[in-house]
Amino acid sequence: MAMENSPLTTHVLDTASGLPARGLCLRLSRLENLGQQWMELKTSYTNLDGRCPGLLTPGQMKPGTYKLSFNTEHYWKERGQESFYPYVEATDRLAPPLPG
Repeated sequence: MAMENSPLTTHVLDTASGLPARGLCLRLSRLENLGQQWMELKTSYTNLDGRCPGLLTPGQMKPGTYKLSFNTEHYWKERGQESFYPYVEATDRLAPPLPG
């Protein structure tokens, strides 16, 4: 799937090295059941450019609250370093389209 066709992508940079964060595991979840539980939609890894295009197809994207959880602890362990933050999470709300 081409990145421009995906409604949700991410790009992670390793600021310690100044390079893309390659092979970083991330999980995409959506808040379900009136805000009571996160439902995992996909687990993926960043590519050689630190990108993770195509997390959802256009048909899978619906209004709601989404969370990307980045497993930074594992990423740094693989590089022989410790991580202050075991996970970094980014949460966003996708509103329904405005009428008209």
